Amino acid sequence: MPLEDHPLRYRLANELHARPFPNVAAPAQAIFLAIKQPRDAAKRDRALDRAHLLALLDRFGADHPAPDATHFFGDLGKFRLKWEQHTEFVTYTAFLPASGERAYDPAAWEAFPEDWLAKAPGVRITSAQIRIENAPATGQEIADRLADWMVPESLAVSHVLDDTAVIAGDFRIDSNGHMRFAVFCAADTDSRRIGRIVQRICEIETYKAMSMLGLPMAREISTRMGEMDASLAQLVDAMTGHLAKPAETLRELLSIAAELEKLQTESVFRFGATGAYEALVNQRIEVLREERFLGRQTFGEFMMRRYDPAMRTIKATERRLLSMSERAIRAGDLLRTQVDVDRSAQNQDLLASMDRRADMQLRLQKTVEGLSVVAISYYAVSLVVYLIAPLAEPLGVDKTLLTALAVLPVVAGVWLTVRSIRRSMEK
Repeated sequence: MPLEDHPLRYRLANELHARPFPNVAAPAQAIFLAIKQPRDAAKRDRALDRAHLLALLDRFGADHPAPDATHFFGDLGKFRLKWEQHTEFVTYTAFLPASGERAYDPAAWEAFPEDWLAKAPGVRITSAQIRIENAPATGQEIADRLADWMVPESLAVSHVLDDTAVIAGDFRIDSNGHMRFAVFCAADTDSRRIGRIVQRICEIETYKAMSMLGLPMAREISTRMGEMDASLAQLVDAMTGHLAKPAETLRELLSIAAELEKLQTESVFRFGATGAYEALVNQRIEVLREERFLGRQTFGEFMMRRYDPAMRTIKATERRLLSMSERAIRAGDLLRTQVDVDRSAQNQDLLASMDRRADMQLRLQKTVEGLSVVAISYYAVSLVVYLIAPLAEPLGVDKTLLTALAVLPVVAGVWLTVRSIRRSMEK
């Protein structure tokens, strides 16, 4: 078409198909490994994850994925490998032939060379071994096998996808360091559906493990918030009475608010990721369309009893942290208002005191003004007498009388002059 495509059109369309489901035919087994770099997602070096994958592919002589690929699926001779790169972690899934009579044989993990595992750019967040079998004739046979393979107390079993398979897992780490899951497939279950079931199990386990990373942080923050909550309550109680040192109280409130803000900044990514992973866990379980198997608990029931309380703890901690931050901010605003009111009252008292002093100064100024009129008049009369003294003798007037006659006009003139000067300055 004579129409220009958006630069991201093909890239965005292909993103919907970037992680296809594997095809798995029963009987078989899968080993699953999730590796997380020990740092935040923002600081993660994705090049290290890709280099680690290429080192494995080169060892088996397999082709490399595209430079910007976040998914790889290929045949490595003895097994097929599925690799996925996520925001915080990478996953490796190897699909191998069934291991025969011995269930969960640790020899299957020899597919990943030990020296290659030792050079992984991160730590194991989870690993699992999944046994895929054709379903036996009766459900009791499945129950007997699961009783030998897994811990009955925490075992979760259910029919999934319209009774085309039975999945099971106890969500415990076995003596080899891996989770154990089992898939019993009906005879008419095709390889695509089995592949989707295995993929869902891996995703449930991985997202569960990643979401649980928020629990230790939530417990640590809860302990610290308990200490700060007591201090914050004491400061708020003190604000209801007379504050001897409001500035010091304000500094303490701001210190608590700053620490709470720091805790929020440090936990916002982890708590946000926990919520996203929890939603994925519940969504992956929901799409399996579970039905009860021989009265056993389903995956959904197991998560409701064992997993949901941890998620509620994290959410409650997040809400409490936000609430405490808002309380500290409100208390700080209230205290600042109280301090401002006190300062305004002090300023009013100061202004009233200044007014009183100004009145006193005005009265003093008027007193000094009267004295200054007398002093100036005294010197002015002397000058006038000196000026008109030569005329006294020709006029036959005594000098003393002449001085007395000059006093009143001079004093009047000085008083009018001083008054005129004061009025002009007041204007």
